[in-house]
Amino acid sequence: MGCAGLGLAVHMQRAGLLRDKTLLMVDKDPKRVNDRTWCFWETGEGPFESVVSHRWEQAWFHAAGYSGRKELAPYAYKMIRGIDYYDYCLSLLRDVPNITILQVQVDAIRQDGQHAILEADGKIYQSGLLFNSIIFGELHPLPGDHMLLQHFKGWIIRLPEDLFDPKEATLMDFRPDQRHGTTFVYVMPFDRRTALVEYTLFTETLLEQEAYDDGLKAYISGTLGCAEYEVLDEEFGVIPMTTMQFPGDHGRIVNIGTAGGQTKASSGYTFTFIQRHAARIVSDLVVSGSAPRPQPWYAQRFAWYDGVLLHILAKNILPGWFIFRELFRHNPTHLIFRFLDNGTSFFQEFKLMNTLPRWPFMRAGFAELLHMIRRQKK
Repeated sequence: MGCAGLGLAVHMQRAGLLRDKTLLMVDKDPKRVNDRTWCFWETGEGPFESVVSHRWEQAWFHAAGYSGRKELAPYAYKMIRGIDYYDYCLSLLRDVPNITILQVQVDAIRQDGQHAILEADGKIYQSGLLFNSIIFGELHPLPGDHMLLQHFKGWIIRLPEDLFDPKEATLMDFRPDQRHGTTFVYVMPFDRRTALVEYTLFTETLLEQEAYDDGLKAYISGTLGCAEYEVLDEEFGVIPMTTMQFPGDHGRIVNIGTAGGQTKASSGYTFTFIQRHAARIVSDLVVSGSAPRPQPWYAQRFAWYDGVLLHILAKNILPGWFIFRELFRHNPTHLIFRFLDNGTSFFQEFKLMNTLPRWPFMRAGFAELLHMIRRQKK
């Protein structure tokens, strides 16, 4: 019943699938606290527009040797607070007669013949389809797979005087010390005195909590120039950025969310991909009554692009700040967003790649292509 499960249930309810079907939703967490925020870019109005708390149409990018304010149109950068999303979804679902919400620990799932089996709180439930967003156990990449972590700590701060422009966000600021690896800060202002400041890293290992605090303090006092501020709230998160293949769907069991490979390996963005996956599942259920079909082969090229970037970052071939600087310095932001959304054409992808150093990316691309071929043969 996390982000993926709630989103899928809402998509089902809107499509009318729950009029004659029974849905059991199971999660140990009651979803009563604001445990996270989701930031994402989107064109027009999305399926959860009513709970978007803030949006920005201009954003700054900073790195050594380049700073620029970017117009995001036709996109807007949006934020949804976790508690607003949970409340909205649950308010739509609680009064649906065919939905039962069960707050217990899920112990195991499996498939048994024509049924999916869920074990929770000492009881066994079976169904025709089971949508799972839980990663059971630890992730174990195979030789040749890359595994980085996107880890971040954010503070919502309140200043004693006006500083921020609430119309402008800072999408990526790579000016902080890069000694730990690819490190940047983003700043999402809510008004002239209040903003979310998030210290983010792409590395193999986590830091001590004090290191995140030190990074935030250094950025707020140094880069923002704020000697006085109040921390209103904080969040911490870890997102896997990996080329490893998550367990595939097993007939009656369909994996969703990060467990279903819906976290973008090269960026860590998840929310938009989760909702798209949910919409595709619902569309296929409406048409055929079966689980979603696999993506066509030509759409899988984006997994290769993700692998190339992670290859370069994991092996320290080029620094992350340099790669993103070249992308944002030489390309319109809307094209970068479309590429990171897996929505560009071959021609647009060639244009983007042509703004990056050729030989490092060509060598990494060849290595990742061989790895993908070997993995498919196994």
